[in-house]
Amino acid sequence: ERSPVDETARTSATNPYGQTKLMIEHVLEDLAKSDAEWQGSVLRYFNPVGAHASGLIGEDPKGIPNNLMPFIQQVAVGIRPELSVFGTDYPTPDGTGVRDYIHVVDLAKGHLAALRKMAADRPGYSVWNLGTGIGFSVLEMASAFEAASGRPIPRKLVARRPGDVACVYASTSKAYAELGWRAELGLEAMCADAWRWASGNPQGYAAPPVAEAAADAQAETVARPAEGEGTRAAAVSAE
Repeated sequence: ERSPVDETARTSATNPYGQTKLMIEHVLEDLAKSDAEWQGSVLRYFNPVGAHASGLIGEDPKGIPNNLMPFIQQVAVGIRPELSVFGTDYPTPDGTGVRDYIHVVDLAKGHLAALRKMAADRPGYSVWNLGTGIGFSVLEMASAFEAASGRPIPRKLVARRPGDVACVYASTSKAYAELGWRAELGLEAMCADAWRWASGNPQGYAAPPVAEAAADAQAETVARPAEGEGTRAAAVSAE
């Protein structure tokens, strides 16, 4: 309904998965308020993207990705031919939907900050947004990934999807004030780390990383004698 979205915004769900998350929030709140021995902290993620900077841990969706970044990654590595951009007539600077994307490493640090707060202050029931407070459009995300990867991301402009909204990004002031936490990694790092993972693991965890497979192939080539070499070596020894 409005952005930035703070922790007091009206909550709702549009699908069964969203309903389960909302129900869990209510259960945690009821439990923490009814029994002082319990604490409940809700971390409302915005759109986690990226990967560990090592390139060894990343997102491995099954089937067609539902989220933007893994879909862009699959286009970049050649698994999918193009990115479908749903809606180009939104009231945003370039007409495409705007969302708040957060690096998974920042998200992990947000969890640690919340745990420290719970251990130190026992706040009972709390809700914190974990986002950057900055919105990027679909086209901005695709362009940033092209810059990080050096690969083109072909776009196909199609109609809006039912239920999508123009712009959503977080208010992060409560998390900073109460947890001392704020996102540190920007869009460039999100795309660079995502590409490092995707390019090194185009099939996700289903196949060995590209570098490992290449090293294994090279080792096998070195260890295996060329055709005829074994016969010549035997002949020399016999003499």
